[in-house]
Amino acid sequence: MSQSNLFSTPSTASPLPPKPKRVGTLYADGGSRGNPGPAAGGAVVYDAERQELERAGTHCGHATNNVAEYHGLILGLKVALQHDITHLSVRLDSQLIVHQLNGIWRVKHPDMKKLYATARALSDQFKSIDYQHVRREKNRVADSIVNHVLDQ
Repeated sequence: MSQSNLFSTPSTASPLPPKPKRVGTLYADGGSRGNPGPAAGGAVVYDAERQELERAGTHCGHATNNVAEYHGLILGLKVALQHDITHLSVRLDSQLIVHQLNGIWRVKHPDMKKLYATARALSDQFKSIDYQHVRREKNRVADSIVNHVLDQ
């Protein structure tokens, strides 16, 4: 066997350039009528200049408010990834979800653990992400999406 067959040759292809930094903000919400009851999640993603990139909503079936909040968040994270956002600020009016994702509170309910794991896996795809609680009046667009989905 010749010596050249024992070693691989270095690749001449240059590595892929890193993705350019793309900053965005996600507002997400969820709600149910009856808690539990008919539920929906909603999200709106903005770019760094506060230009709206996309609105999205989803039915969650029969669920609690907290489950619907996670569905809105998960939908919004997916939308942000589709828009190649690399650095994301997430704003939610659910202190529970914010505290869980910031590691302050544990996730105890089995249904919530699955949703938490999905949100965490999506969060890990961003170079940076932060979760902050906002008052309900600062989250009106996402809330209106939830109500629109529930009204359909």
